[in-house]
Amino acid sequence: MQFRQQALSKAQSAEDIDLPVRYARPQGWLALAVTVVVMAGAAVWAVTGTVSNTLDATGILTHGQGSYVLQSPISGQVTSVLAQEGSTLPAGAPLLKVRTTRGTTVVRTIAAGRLTTVSASIGSVLNTGANVASVERVRHSGDPLVATLYVPADRAASVRVGASVDLGVQSAPTQTYGVLRGEVRAVGRTAQSSQQIGSYLGSEQLGEEFSKHGPPVAVQVRLDRSSGTRSGYRWSSPDGPPFALGSMTLTDGTVHLDAQHPIDWLLP
Repeated sequence: MQFRQQALSKAQSAEDIDLPVRYARPQGWLALAVTVVVMAGAAVWAVTGTVSNTLDATGILTHGQGSYVLQSPISGQVTSVLAQEGSTLPAGAPLLKVRTTRGTTVVRTIAAGRLTTVSASIGSVLNTGANVASVERVRHSGDPLVATLYVPADRAASVRVGASVDLGVQSAPTQTYGVLRGEVRAVGRTAQSSQQIGSYLGSEQLGEEFSKHGPPVAVQVRLDRSSGTRSGYRWSSPDGPPFALGSMTLTDGTVHLDAQHPIDWLLP
């Protein structure tokens, strides 16, 4: 009974019938307009918009022509090392002197390139077929560097030629010099085994490192050139590092992938 009396007391009297009814306040109309604009923008973005996505991968800077492992053709003791790591040698260049039972023999390079590692030292004893050096194939000393990233096989399909890439170089701290700029030039068609990677880079250790999570796909990245930096390449910082980059330098790459993601609307 008390509720009924309260309801009747709040009812409008007959004199209030002619008064205009206010359906919404100005603040309400403003909120409605904002909601409509936001929903319209979301609908347009759902059809035409893109979401920036990235893919991280490890890799290495090389001259892009591969390497080879030089093996000793003879057995004997090394008496002299004739070349230093980092030097560029022509094909047939002398590398080691080895004393054998038939006299002293010179071990020479097979093809021209840059000597990256020498595993033989003076006094060491070699067996036929033993690895003595790794040589990176280089046609000319001024050939540009490229980055090879080893991408997980299940993500390689999302990488497109021409995609922009940011590279953090091990020898140039990102906090100081920023990242190296580049773009994808080629994407491998099949995953590579540890042996294939090691053969290409001339290092079994690198082959194992880049394939430790499974056989990856090689993605080759062309570095953006710049005449205004000491390294000769474009960086996110104005000048980049005050030194030239070396081949066989490890790098971390971020590939920028632009893909459209349609929105599924869930209605009640």
